[in-house]
Amino acid sequence: MSDNNMKFLSAKKFESRDLFESTLDSILIPRSPGTDGHKKVQKFIRKTMSTLEWTVENDEFTANTPLGRRTFTNIMATLNPNHCKRVILACHYDSKLNREKTFLGATDSAVPCALIIQLALTLDKYLKKSNSDTTLQLVFFDGEEAFVQWTNEDSLYGSRHLANKWSRSAYPKELKSRCANGTTGQPVRELDRIESLILLDLIGAQNPRFYSFYPNTKPLFNRIVEIEKKLNEMNLLETKASGKKTAYFNARQTFNYVEDDHMPFLRRNVPIVHVIATPFPAVWHRESDNRENLDFPTIRNVLKILQVFVAEYLHLNVD
Repeated sequence: MSDNNMKFLSAKKFESRDLFESTLDSILIPRSPGTDGHKKVQKFIRKTMSTLEWTVENDEFTANTPLGRRTFTNIMATLNPNHCKRVILACHYDSKLNREKTFLGATDSAVPCALIIQLALTLDKYLKKSNSDTTLQLVFFDGEEAFVQWTNEDSLYGSRHLANKWSRSAYPKELKSRCANGTTGQPVRELDRIESLILLDLIGAQNPRFYSFYPNTKPLFNRIVEIEKKLNEMNLLETKASGKKTAYFNARQTFNYVEDDHMPFLRRNVPIVHVIATPFPAVWHRESDNRENLDFPTIRNVLKILQVFVAEYLHLNVD
């Protein structure tokens, strides 16, 4: 992407601070599955993406939990459902159940969900002008958090269900001929439409560190690293001290992966970019993971970096 386009996407008019914070506040409420807050956040996500005229789908199901049967709903918002391929931006919108305290989960994962919604709002008109046959899809996973203690069974309810569902679903009939597998000529699964899944989690604290976990997507991650460096060089990122540069995205490869909603997809060979702060924020799974402890300059910087990355990935004309 050209310097001018980077500058254009990073302009003040795209920050939309009031809009972002309004979006965040609509999500930043107690929202464990089955609660009124959970239903309220679902409704907000669906309404926001429907207003943009994206196709919004629900993946509703029930599952056994240590606390009995529970109903979960994954939400998928797709710009062009008939495009053969898609890149997914994902987050989980549920918050951890805590009966003794009010747990909001600002970094975990209200901010990531607000970020991908804001990115869609910002890029919407450019996405709709794109001729690419790869479309953008937002996935809001439900039931990421454990109800009692993290195990293979008590966690990742939504992502496990959706990955399994898509692995068993073929392309829609009307797309079979155009989107057939080029090698075999046979229609491929819904899961195979995913070029890459970019999962955001634990974002919103000051000075996060993000690493590449998977060799097959390291080129994508390295491009995010380069975009951050370029935006720093152009003085387009906010810093607390004059001349100081951000260093959120680290080119170093690490193999100490984190269990999260990407895992059911990773096990089915979907390319993954996991944007999660490691080490975890100090407020993780604490009552203090709230609005007051967020660092908004960091959030705005991460948004700028990801906006440029997605616009470049999808070859958007943002002039």
